Amino acid sequence: MKQNFISKNTGEPIGENITKNYFPLTRTNFLLMAISALLIIVGFLLMLGGANDSETFNNDIFSTRRIVVGPTMAFIGFVAMAISIIFKGKK
Repeated sequence: MKQNFISKNTGEPIGENITKNYFPLTRTNFLLMAISALLIIVGFLLMLGGANDSETFNNDIFSTRRIVVGPTMAFIGFVAMAISIIFKGKK
């Protein structure tokens, strides 16, 4: 049984010309979000490393990988995530 909905403003049936459901995020958006999430994860993994303990000092905490490359990749991943949510593909 097909049910028609009537518009309160015009009194005309609505929904007859709709042939496909509209989703705000497409497959491209989800693919871009997955790539962005991978960038974020890789950025955080690059920041990992050994810590200092009370007897020895670990100079590796000041490495370029941990204080520049990792945070930069994570930041780029967060910006890319925002862009991938907003992105509208070609119609």
